[in-house]
Amino acid sequence: MIIAIYWMIPRTMDEALTIPAVEIFKFISLPFLAGVPLRDSWVKVSVRVKNAVYIIISAIFAAMAVLYIAAPTQLCNNYLIVEQKTLGWGFVFLAGGIFFYFIQTIFYKETEE
Repeated sequence: MIIAIYWMIPRTMDEALTIPAVEIFKFISLPFLAGVPLRDSWVKVSVRVKNAVYIIISAIFAAMAVLYIAAPTQLCNNYLIVEQKTLGWGFVFLAGGIFFYFIQTIFYKETEE
């Protein structure tokens, strides 16, 4: 989670575009330090932890959406304000999608066959 949140910070997004070593670290850290541990641990955690992760990620995406949409100035030097607002709306739809999936998991129970 720390790696995923780190790469949402506007300054790190800028550095990934301007410093090649940071860009390489981004492409290594996201799959190997965030994706693989999440995939390996997802089947081992309880339903409550999974629900908490859905809620936390949805809240983080909603907060980032508000930050990117409501900011009156450019947060990233390498992106235009229009692109910043587009990213904010993307975060809105991602947060909504994750939240609706969470609601669906509450009402839909998987049965083993």
